[in-house]
Amino acid sequence: MITYQEHRLRTLVEGGRWPELLAAYRRARAAAVAQVGEERAAAETAPLGHLIAYSAPPELAVRLFGPDGGPGTAAGVADHDAGPLWEVLATRHSWLRLAPLLGPAPVRRLVAHTRVLVGEDLSYGAEPDPEGVPLVLEPWESAGWGENSRVRDYLPRGGSRSAVLSLPATREGLGPVLLPAPAGRLRGQRATRALAALAEWAEVVCVRGPAPEAAARLTAARRVTGGYLPFAIACPALLQAGAADRTRGSADGRLALWRALGAMAGGDGPDRAGVNALVARMRCFTWCDPADGLRHLHLAMEDPATGLSWAVSGSDEP
Repeated sequence: MITYQEHRLRTLVEGGRWPELLAAYRRARAAAVAQVGEERAAAETAPLGHLIAYSAPPELAVRLFGPDGGPGTAAGVADHDAGPLWEVLATRHSWLRLAPLLGPAPVRRLVAHTRVLVGEDLSYGAEPDPEGVPLVLEPWESAGWGENSRVRDYLPRGGSRSAVLSLPATREGLGPVLLPAPAGRLRGQRATRALAALAEWAEVVCVRGPAPEAAARLTAARRVTGGYLPFAIACPALLQAGAADRTRGSADGRLALWRALGAMAGGDGPDRAGVNALVARMRCFTWCDPADGLRHLHLAMEDPATGLSWAVSGSDEP
């Protein structure tokens, strides 16, 4: 049964009456914040926010995130339906259109990195990233993806499509491997914490030794199907691990990955030169697990310059 309110909103959408829709969104969000709190209010009003972010002219859509509507009316970085509302907006318009309109710094930054992920070079057209993450894709960031798969593909009325990126995705190129005895776990590494923040559903370890010795810490089997692969092939799965939850977008995954790589390279932040040097020398090992679900990640990364290896393993399915 279609309620009167749903019919009215549908009429406003079909008529392109975006100012009225924005006003309705703001009223609903502020009322819900007062009644049930910020988190539930964001969830209740996100479907209408999705419609506005997807289809409204950018001059109006950016006002979803503006404070001019009063307390409780502005969407934040965690407001989401099929994905974050800021990511929906960022997939619809170029940085040239959005840059003069976007105000809130956290949203502005995430939108900029989303535009980078869809292929824009903002290295000369936007303010520098506060952590130093480059505003253009490095070759190793773009090499392992299918066409148009770096960001969710959003649908006009809600919902999205996204690539299911797991590592290893297939057994092609892999073979039987006898893992060595696991090396001793090193604790207190900043890079370990950064990798754990990237893939919150995975276990992360650091060892002093080659990549297979790190992998052996996270699998009970000594004989596995595995093999080495370039980091560029592993990069998409790592980024998607950081964006697996609908409250996070691909830009969150990219920023988290750069933080982790920066820590692995020994820097205080994601230094571009240091990260690129690390990626160029790193040796990556992946393996299969018989219990793997649809989304899984098994990767060990070895830095020959330091003799350290990190392994990340798990599945985001129960």
